[in-house]
Amino acid sequence: EVQLQASGGGLVQTGGSLRLSCAASGFNFDDYFISWFRQAPGKEREGVSSMRTTFDTTSYANSVAGRFTISADTAKKMVYLQMNELKPEDTAIYYCAAGSTLTVGGRYGSPWNSVRGYNYWGQGTQVTVSS
Repeated sequence: EVQLQASGGGLVQTGGSLRLSCAASGFNFDDYFISWFRQAPGKEREGVSSMRTTFDTTSYANSVAGRFTISADTAKKMVYLQMNELKPEDTAIYYCAAGSTLTVGGRYGSPWNSVRGYNYWGQGTQVTVSS
């Protein structure tokens, strides 16, 4: 059974940092894009960052590039999102997601930041940035 468990959210002041963790099980990391999405109240879910552990490649939304860093510990099947210089507009529920390489990227898959390509989702963790 595929499971994704996100944790690490909380309340932080503007300019602060948080580290989100995603514990994954039930699938082979090598065959998936592992990504973070977020959804603010009244807004659509948006892609924040993604990685392919096989090639150690990463992608970031323009709004977080330079502030957020995605990483993974493949032995532990953990994916992390280090978030620095947080802003009030980063407030959202953050989800980790796994999308097969058949459905994300490449010639026929969805873009990494499209929810359409993702087969599995964690339960989300709330991040609140106060001004």
